[in-house]
Amino acid sequence: MPAERPDTLRIFSLNCWGIRFFSQLCTERYEMIGELLGREQHDVALLQEVWSERDFLFLKRKLSSSHPYTHYFKSRVIGSGLAVFSKHRIQDALLHQYSLNGYPYMLHHGDWFGGKAVGLVIVDIFGLKAHVYVTHLHAEYSRAQDEYLPHRTVQSWELLQFVRHTSCGADLVVLGGDLNMHPQDLGNRLLRSQTGLRDCYTETDTFDGCEDGHTLIANNHFSKKQDLIPFEKGIRIDYILMKGSQRVSMKCESLSTTKGPVADKPFPYSDHEALTAKLALLRSEDSRQLGDSNAEDVLAVSEQMDVVAEACAVVKEGLCKTEALLDKARHLMFSALLLLLLPLALAFLPCSCSCSFSTLGLLGAVCMSLLVSGALLYLLFTTHIKVLKETEDQMMLTSNDLQTKLTRCQLSGSPSSDGSPELQPLSPFKGRNKSEL
Repeated sequence: MPAERPDTLRIFSLNCWGIRFFSQLCTERYEMIGELLGREQHDVALLQEVWSERDFLFLKRKLSSSHPYTHYFKSRVIGSGLAVFSKHRIQDALLHQYSLNGYPYMLHHGDWFGGKAVGLVIVDIFGLKAHVYVTHLHAEYSRAQDEYLPHRTVQSWELLQFVRHTSCGADLVVLGGDLNMHPQDLGNRLLRSQTGLRDCYTETDTFDGCEDGHTLIANNHFSKKQDLIPFEKGIRIDYILMKGSQRVSMKCESLSTTKGPVADKPFPYSDHEALTAKLALLRSEDSRQLGDSNAEDVLAVSEQMDVVAEACAVVKEGLCKTEALLDKARHLMFSALLLLLLPLALAFLPCSCSCSFSTLGLLGAVCMSLLVSGALLYLLFTTHIKVLKETEDQMMLTSNDLQTKLTRCQLSGSPSSDGSPELQPLSPFKGRNKSEL
């Protein structure tokens, strides 16, 4: 690698919890975040939940010297909340908004109103083409009864498809953000197995941060204890993932997180902990693998098939539940239509004199409201069903392709005629952190 190129890359990721008028001490915390980024001089900072463009512009002014290149991704009613600050020139940007993102009538959750998405910036790092992704997936509000699991699975699928189809030709790939998933949750395994992205926490040489890499901890002034049930100490739902190429290989030298309280400050940066990864960029001398890797290929393809099959089952379950909701919306429309005929009938009956026009008008307004609500829900659930069916079809195509690859691997790896022993599959948990098993 030429001498002028950097040998390390420092990536920062933080969910800023920047819901203006709802999140506590937004202005003060953005001031602290700006000071942190200006002081630490990360190469790229990936921020989530910067819901107000006003707050983004504040950070842009504050970091104009240290991070002159920025991009703010806009979508849906209040935006995506995704922002990128870079020391290196941003060549291009692209946004994909997730097709499923909760329900508009779940006002107390509010995910639907935020345009949850994945944003891509292509960054020129001294001649290296870096594809840097930032994302924020739908929250998990109940571990025991996760009604949003199909939505988050679809989002994970769209995320991995977006990464796969946009990272071709990249020298290095980095993804950071709040995935709202535990390390071994389905969507997380699906993302890693299909893209080849590696978790910096499990790959790092040194780690300095919260126990087990937790990014939502009890020892945080802003954290809600009910969000951690049944995990008393905390959970790990924020990640920095990486992948090299034939030209450049990547290694995580160190990973650190903030630990709740900030020194000399009365409160932390956010309700989430920030992540900082130091990635070593190494020249790939030879991309070819030595020795016979057929057994590892069979194992990898087999694992991918299992994860896709598991995800497909979740999508099918979500499809059945959504079809049931569609039936309820249809029944609501028909019921409202029948009720709407009641005030019309009363208006022409002789006994209608006992009912005032205001009463009939009120009854008619209620019926119209129910009819419109039913129609809107019908359209919403119809759209959801189409998205779920499309995702299921894509998963089936991927599953068939993986089956073809597995068959080829098995045929090419058949036992030799000289009686040499067949390679045994490696453990799928090799190299993982024990706390994630």
